[in-house]
Amino acid sequence: MKKKLYDTAPIQETAVLVAVASDNIEPQRVEEYLDELEFLIDTAGATPVKRFIQRLYKPDTRTYVGTGKLDEIMQYVKAEGVSIVVFDDELSPSQIRNIEQVLECKILDRTNLILDIFARRARTSHSKTQVELAQYQYLLPRLTRMWTHLSKQRGGVGMRGPGEKEIETDRRIIRDRISLLKQKLIEIDRQQEVQRKNRKDLVRVALVGYTNVGKSTLMNLLSKSDVFAENKLFATLDTTVRKVVFDNLPFLLSDTVGFIRKLPHGLVESFKSTLDEVRESDLLLHVVDISHPEFEQQIDVVKQTLSEIGASDKPVIIVFNKIDAYSFVVKEDDDLTPKTRENYSLDELKDSWMAKENAPAIFISAKKKLQVDQLKQKMFDDVRQIHMARYPNYLPENSFNPWEIDSFNDQKNQIEEE
Repeated sequence: MKKKLYDTAPIQETAVLVAVASDNIEPQRVEEYLDELEFLIDTAGATPVKRFIQRLYKPDTRTYVGTGKLDEIMQYVKAEGVSIVVFDDELSPSQIRNIEQVLECKILDRTNLILDIFARRARTSHSKTQVELAQYQYLLPRLTRMWTHLSKQRGGVGMRGPGEKEIETDRRIIRDRISLLKQKLIEIDRQQEVQRKNRKDLVRVALVGYTNVGKSTLMNLLSKSDVFAENKLFATLDTTVRKVVFDNLPFLLSDTVGFIRKLPHGLVESFKSTLDEVRESDLLLHVVDISHPEFEQQIDVVKQTLSEIGASDKPVIIVFNKIDAYSFVVKEDDDLTPKTRENYSLDELKDSWMAKENAPAIFISAKKKLQVDQLKQKMFDDVRQIHMARYPNYLPENSFNPWEIDSFNDQKNQIEEE
């Protein structure tokens, strides 16, 4: 008799995206938000299949979208067998409950989705504790009663009393767990504070930026390390610190978690200890994906987040990465429409107000190793200046710049090859 074989491969979940276009938001901007939400869903392991957008003055307080749109979503979900409906904003507990009653499938909001990705990406005890704390803080006000049995914990002689409903038991357990996790984070923070004190003699440089802009790739290039890098959102959660030496000039380079718009408040609170590496740095490398159509908005998000964590006063070098992927549409000479960002060549962009406003700005490709010497030159000069101000007798004024030597050798080798 033949044995029956079972397919143990995980079932690929499908997801529907839902957003509300408020009167003060352009339709194009809503599509861009959903593009990012779609990338989040793909990172989480599901397949986005359809988008639903409704223009409202503001999201409905009961069901986020109107009843007619919700009915339309319900019909599509049942007809196509969709397993998840994802909303591009944080939903209140009552909204989740009301939507679940209509759609009868898994409901996620943007915050829940990001928390799920963070839980998948967490590797160290520190990041796992931070993510778990944020998850419980998100879950606590959203507990729903999924059962009706056992209105009391136990029965029998000596156990009669007012009892405790299961949802109240869950809340008590979660509050206890939150308290325990906070205490655990305090202990981890103390250990990391000792580690940072041991490194205080060296100049510290931190890579910051929007998620998936190439920070880890640049980290690997500059420090010759093997930090995990992937074309997914939040590939790096744990702060990685490497010692880098330019000539006889040592400094510490750290890779930090990427930022994102609408970053859940609970995550910002939980990851404050991780972001201490940014707050205590002497120099920030703000990495920007110049090939992204909304890189200007991403710059604003990062600047706002730096301000929230108290790091907006740090000296910053803007690093426009992925110049190899940058493309523009050539504008015809007889086209009288105003020139847009899509019509700017890379050379024009370097001379634009945007580059000058964010000066000093360096344009590179970490993946293709293009113009990296310019970045190393700028880093060497800035780190050397900080180092000399801190230790005026340690570094001689006439210390040579190794990147000029490397550039000379590259030119010499190229001439010999020709």
